[in-house]
Amino acid sequence: MFLIRRIHDALLPTNQAAVAAVQRLLRLRFGAVRPEEIEGLPDKLDNPFLQRFSTVLYVAERPRVAEVDGFAIVLREPTLRFCYLDFLAVGPESRGGVGAALYERVREDSITFRARGLFFECLPDEPPAPLDAATLRENQARLRFYERWVALSMLETAYEMPIRPDDTNLPYLVCDTLGAPGALHRRHVQRVVRAVLERKYRHLCPPEYVTAVIKSFVDDPVRLRPPRYPRASNGRGPGRAAGAGTWRPRYPLVINEKHDIHHVRERGYVESPVRIAAIRGALEDAGYFRVVPARQFGLDTVTRVHDPAFVRYLQRACATVPEGKSLYPYVFPIRNQTRPPQELSVRAGYYCIDTFTPLNRNAFLAARGAVDCALTAATAVASGERLAYALVRPPGHHAERAAYGGFCYFNNVAIAAEALRRHGRVAILDVDYHHGNGQQQIFYDRSDVLTVSLHGHPNFSYPYFSGFEEERGDGEGVGYNVNLPLPERLDGGRYRRALRTALDRVAAFSPTFLVVAFGLDTAKGDPTGTWSLGPEDFEANGELIGSLDLPTLVVQEGGYRTRTIGDCAGAFFGGLTRAIQLC
Repeated sequence: MFLIRRIHDALLPTNQAAVAAVQRLLRLRFGAVRPEEIEGLPDKLDNPFLQRFSTVLYVAERPRVAEVDGFAIVLREPTLRFCYLDFLAVGPESRGGVGAALYERVREDSITFRARGLFFECLPDEPPAPLDAATLRENQARLRFYERWVALSMLETAYEMPIRPDDTNLPYLVCDTLGAPGALHRRHVQRVVRAVLERKYRHLCPPEYVTAVIKSFVDDPVRLRPPRYPRASNGRGPGRAAGAGTWRPRYPLVINEKHDIHHVRERGYVESPVRIAAIRGALEDAGYFRVVPARQFGLDTVTRVHDPAFVRYLQRACATVPEGKSLYPYVFPIRNQTRPPQELSVRAGYYCIDTFTPLNRNAFLAARGAVDCALTAATAVASGERLAYALVRPPGHHAERAAYGGFCYFNNVAIAAEALRRHGRVAILDVDYHHGNGQQQIFYDRSDVLTVSLHGHPNFSYPYFSGFEEERGDGEGVGYNVNLPLPERLDGGRYRRALRTALDRVAAFSPTFLVVAFGLDTAKGDPTGTWSLGPEDFEANGELIGSLDLPTLVVQEGGYRTRTIGDCAGAFFGGLTRAIQLC
């Protein structure tokens, strides 16, 4: 089995390893390619200004052995709205179907990119100069392969015209119209050809050659050669490769499967298991994700963020609560926090920030499970996935270094951000209705993690004591904590204006990763919120966040109106995944 992964940069170690493997395959499969072009692949990924194209690398990998079975390199031109398939190749040890799956993925992404065509080159099957029989068969096989998708070469142009006297058998220009109706307009094709010759081949093509090739496109619409290689009669329509299927983006989804073990069946306890079922059902219907099992991580991952004494207390206190009972704090020792009471039940108020977050026999275990999910999803992002989602209960963004509350015990977002921090700078964007006081307190004096929170103003919204605009950080962290407290009544348009401000701050920070504390309690009718966002607003917000073009980890926080959270979650991830594919 192999997975196709899209790589936009060579910053992460896993991406660097994949790029190195692709460079080896380039040398093996394309001996005529200039060495400097192969060596320059990382720079092309990192810097779109080198060729004035955005370069995207697709790799087909076997996950268990981290081996590259094939690759495709695509150049994107957003102004002219076209994609150019620069290379597609499979390794000598790869199994069948890799090339077709790669092309299908490139094709589907080109459609999502709203390209007016996917262009590329193929060596001729009717060469003007003689070819040996093996090379001719290889050229024919390649053109036959692309004809499965009705990608056809252009007729009667000078694209194959020699540049130098010793040039022979230059490639055809091939176009896959991506199944779109309508003509291949000459002016658009001429602009595409100019961009390719002047940018990709600027070291080869003098201006007079470029002009001659462009002028050779006289037909409008541009004519394509009719298919000449018969397809197997397998009942598939044009544009569908045999065995390839239709690719859909399926990002990792990690679910805390035993999230319901700590459920409290008491009136008013809105943090209920049905929340997860509602969201999961909507996402399964949409097909954005593939479920990935959670790995188990050591308790040291928790104590990197939380005070070890606090962690030990939660573990011990939960273990002593009788089965089926809940422990709520009722004494808060604010006068002498250095002398906690010996009685564990009394000591709850020493660590808790409210009176409605219970401890029970399974709260610690459920919180550990949520941490494992967040870290599994973070590992996927650190390994090159552009998006991963940890769908967890209990939530975490109200948990501080040595305090729990707001239904939160361990800060899943902060723990995941700390893990990602080993690979680069991290920005946390909290879009829950309530202030992310946990991340703020944990990272308040640090400049390597940016914390940004949009939330109801603490004058009226939980947790009431933090989230004010003037709280900007401390010491080295000054300026790296951003609060955007918002009014009690808010619609989607006003929320998006604040979100754009938050995203501008994230972009200025230039993080390697984005971690989103995702709350659905901003939705209209949520019992803990006062705003009126609908599914269309969540979709627009997802698109805005995805447009940052960052490897993104989403961790579930609040959202308690179970009748609508599925629709809102589906809309958000629809917008987010669409934007990620367009980037």
